[in-house]
Amino acid sequence: MSKKVFDQIAEGMNEALAVARGTTKPHKLHVPAEIDIKAIRKSLGLSQEDFAAEFCFSISQIRDWEQGRSRPLDNTRVYLLMIAKNPDVVRKMLEEIRHPNHDDDGPMAAAM
Repeated sequence: MSKKVFDQIAEGMNEALAVARGTTKPHKLHVPAEIDIKAIRKSLGLSQEDFAAEFCFSISQIRDWEQGRSRPLDNTRVYLLMIAKNPDVVRKMLEEIRHPNHDDDGPMAAAM
């Protein structure tokens, strides 16, 4: 991946986080057509099986994407970019979803 492409991805991720935090209005988010899922997975030191389990994908999705039989949709590519950019934040959010704090009065608590 070129530095220019990486910088564009990083800029988009920073913007997405600012929008999610409510500190800025959304601009058009550029989502690259191609994402190197294998590189993301390997940078985290995970097998296909572990990556799929940890980030809520099916093993067949990971295999199909990595072997070029299919590619993730736009929203999934954004999620993959978030994993690549800050996997620990994604892990923390997934952990909170898997094991919600029942004392929380947030929107997810109301939905459960």
